[in-house]
Amino acid sequence: MACRVGKLHIILGWMTLLYTHPSGLSHVTPPSHPEQVARLDAVLAVLDGADLERREAPEAADQDILRAHPPEYLSLLRRKAPGEGWSMLDSDTYLSPGSLNAARHAVGGVCAAVDAVLAGEAPSAFVAMRPPGHHAERMKAMGFCIFSSVAIGALRALEHHGLDRVAVLDFDVHHGNGTQDVLWDERRALFASTHQVPLYPGTGAPSERGAHGQVVNLPLAPGSGGGEARAVWQAICARVEAWRPQLVLVSAGFDAHAEDPLASLMWDDGDFTAITRMICDTAAACSAPVVSALEGGYDLAALGRSARAHVDVLRETAA
Repeated sequence: MACRVGKLHIILGWMTLLYTHPSGLSHVTPPSHPEQVARLDAVLAVLDGADLERREAPEAADQDILRAHPPEYLSLLRRKAPGEGWSMLDSDTYLSPGSLNAARHAVGGVCAAVDAVLAGEAPSAFVAMRPPGHHAERMKAMGFCIFSSVAIGALRALEHHGLDRVAVLDFDVHHGNGTQDVLWDERRALFASTHQVPLYPGTGAPSERGAHGQVVNLPLAPGSGGGEARAVWQAICARVEAWRPQLVLVSAGFDAHAEDPLASLMWDDGDFTAITRMICDTAAACSAPVVSALEGGYDLAALGRSARAHVDVLRETAA
């Protein structure tokens, strides 16, 4: 049985794809930095043995990166890349000798996942890579992020594949200011985010609506729990379904978990399951495939459990 997505067909019943690459372990941050190599180890450990089709995340081409970042930004990163040790891009974003390669494979994984689901090879994909991407603005690395990976995936879908409408959904506890910056003028991309306010990076007010009213920011109060979040995501999913996207991309950060040290929302594993199911059900109602990419999550045990809960729903909806 096939579902039509524009001129493409998605074959139901195929397994979820997992994109990753060893370079994700070569982005080494200073000791005690929360965005550490162990984060990717924790995610891959819980996905080991899961019923996923594992694929290598390729290195992104400059052409894809340049859809979101100007050439001078790439030149800056190359100049700042160290031969050893670390260089600082901002107060908490570092480059080690392996960082740019890892970041390029993180972007390449999202782009390859977009290509695969739009070609009908699978109904969903999860990209387990680091560094994360949703804080990286057009000309600024920040918040542990170097390239705006998910926004680049959205632009590839629009410009390379010719889609008319994509939705980018972000449930990381921190606002995806980089994704918003890259997609601000893109009328074909709906960007919706929940995030704790006040919290880093200080953006994401409801008044930030994009150049065409296609940005939806719904802040959550510190200490609020999954019940509040689920109600907000029901509203977001109604907006998404009315948008009728041909592809849904997810910035999957797991730092809204009650056990996470960098924020103070009170979600549990089941909240990630419920919100992911809402997103997947909405995508299915629109006959749209789903590509999800790892963003934050800094308590290793909670990160592993939440990521597995998220991917299990992707797998269930692919079955």
